[in-house]
Amino acid sequence: MVAYCEAVGRCAVTALLYEVSATPKPGLVDRLNQGAHKDMDFFSFMASTAALSSYFIKCAFQGTMFDGDDLGRLFQSLRPLGKEAEDAMLRATGGANTHKGLIFSMGIICAAAGRCLKGKKDACLDAEEICTLVSCMTRGLCARELYALKKAAGFTHGERIYQKYGFRGIRGEVENGFPTVRTYSLPVLRQLKSRKDYPINDILVQTLLHLMAVNEDTNVAARHDKETLNYVKRYASEALDAGGMFTAEGIDLIHAMDRDFIIKNISPGGTADLLAVTIMFDLLQGTRLI
Repeated sequence: MVAYCEAVGRCAVTALLYEVSATPKPGLVDRLNQGAHKDMDFFSFMASTAALSSYFIKCAFQGTMFDGDDLGRLFQSLRPLGKEAEDAMLRATGGANTHKGLIFSMGIICAAAGRCLKGKKDACLDAEEICTLVSCMTRGLCARELYALKKAAGFTHGERIYQKYGFRGIRGEVENGFPTVRTYSLPVLRQLKSRKDYPINDILVQTLLHLMAVNEDTNVAARHDKETLNYVKRYASEALDAGGMFTAEGIDLIHAMDRDFIIKNISPGGTADLLAVTIMFDLLQGTRLI
């Protein structure tokens, strides 16, 4: 049981490390620069990931220990762990919010992966099964936290963007079992990985571009507006049409996009989180953890 939870946690940590290491990522922290951020860099993400490693194991353990059919209670049980993880992240980074979105989404995924162990003689994980559990755990989340907002002030970015544009952000992703990942980025990642001549770095950046072209990134919308989000989508599509990381023209466009996003203060942080989720599902898929 402990070894299983540790293995799930390692997959989560690896996903976070792969995501930040992929370079170049337009407007995002990577090995080349800080992107459109002043308060964090590559080493902030290293420190944050190290601080979160035990959190992912705890979430997986919570899933293995949960009894009953009301998976909403499993989701609620993760909230204190998430608060502890967020505090640990802020201590490690000197106050920078490097991974708040992934504390939420990855914690749920780890707990769902732990739950998958129940009643099984082996633990060969399946991404679709995990996504189904994630959806069951968070059923009604958007209705509770977005649709019936009655606050007069103190809105989170996600709440404010939902009120303005109707984007459900990461809440909608988890409640629907990560449809953007399952429909777009995970098939792309697996198809590119089947090409043995493609470096993993280039595969990850290419997968990010596919996500950028379709994702309703609430981080972009919160910093700017819907028009800027559409600009990000068009630019990513243009880079993909030019070949992305697999042609000289595409690489030049990606670097130009990075410079442009930094100048315009555009950071597709929600899309970066979905890249990490995509990597996580790919690492878990078919893995026998016990």
